[in-house]
Amino acid sequence: MLDVLIDLWKGSGFAAMTWQQGAMIIVSFVLLYMAIHKKYEPLLLLPIAFGMLLTNLPWPGGGIFHPEWFEGEINWAAIGGNFHDAAGNHIEPGLFDFLYLGVKLDIFPCLIFMAVGAMTDFGPLISRPSSFFMGAGAQFGISFAFVVACLLGFNGVEAASIGIIGGADGPTAIYLTSKLAPHLLGPIAVAAYSYMALIPLIQPKVMKVMTTEKMRKVKMEQARPVTKVEKICFPIIVTVVCVLILPTVAPLLGCLMLGNLFKECGVTDRLSDTAQNAMCNIVTIFLGTSVGATAIGTTFISFKTLGIIALGLAAFTFATVGGLLIGLIMYKLSGGKINPLIGAAGVSAVPMAARVANTEGQKANPSNYLLMHAMGPNVAGVIGSAVAAGVLLSIFG
Repeated sequence: MLDVLIDLWKGSGFAAMTWQQGAMIIVSFVLLYMAIHKKYEPLLLLPIAFGMLLTNLPWPGGGIFHPEWFEGEINWAAIGGNFHDAAGNHIEPGLFDFLYLGVKLDIFPCLIFMAVGAMTDFGPLISRPSSFFMGAGAQFGISFAFVVACLLGFNGVEAASIGIIGGADGPTAIYLTSKLAPHLLGPIAVAAYSYMALIPLIQPKVMKVMTTEKMRKVKMEQARPVTKVEKICFPIIVTVVCVLILPTVAPLLGCLMLGNLFKECGVTDRLSDTAQNAMCNIVTIFLGTSVGATAIGTTFISFKTLGIIALGLAAFTFATVGGLLIGLIMYKLSGGKINPLIGAAGVSAVPMAARVANTEGQKANPSNYLLMHAMGPNVAGVIGSAVAAGVLLSIFG
């Protein structure tokens, strides 16, 4: 009887579990708690956490995910079921080996951008083109984190992948990291989405330090109405100009603008509805779980991961600072007619950053409604983060 119990123990996952796997399972529980109870970005944080949980449970036959098959060129033979380890044992591909192809081949991030485009109204940006400067200013966090990461010993591709966290754009961070530094995808994705979820906690503190109550009270005039022709032409023109200048931005920006064209043209309502709902939900599940699966204990638990999380916070904070600085400049140039709080919405977390700017404006002046004004820099930040990713990819890709 004792021998049977010993054999049962040896054959269980408990005997095969390492301390790193145990630690990552606890981390996944924390993220699940944040997603479910605290409601921090639950649509993405929950699948990421569950993917992390699944990949760190001991599995027979080598696991549910094999990251070594995706280092450099994809090992198509292994994914096709033709792989044997050093001992000659046949290793079957796991579920996340197939799902991760959507990340590695840049399919999922681009489809998410298409969904974002279908849900985005570029009207506030078109009516106030100066919002582009605030969106550009918020990209300062990317360059700041990149420089600091290089000084701390990260190589160029790693520093570029860490810096993109400052854009507060999860799909862009995943897109760039999967191309430049796939071994860092787990910690970078977790950091990016965690800080996106913490925007209501982080940004107000920076806003209060950099602006006065008088500035926060400024009520802005209603922006001019935007015609339907302008809304239809905008995604086409932006695509042509940006892709001609920076071809590497074509997949992300092209999908973003195609989704927006579905929304604005008026003849593809079914496609717009599908992109906003069914497709977005399906891709979100696949993207989140497959990215979470890359957070394997043996590689995730390290001082490098702690450095990435710290640099991600710095990147996001300085992105907010950069947007606010441009907002302050616009406040001075306009003679006090532009509320500098909307500059903080230049990070591309749509529409959360715009809502935070609106909330802080209403705290200073209850009759202040900044939401639509803040949406201009907010959607400009989406374009800006995609362009920044394209620049980094053209340099280091």
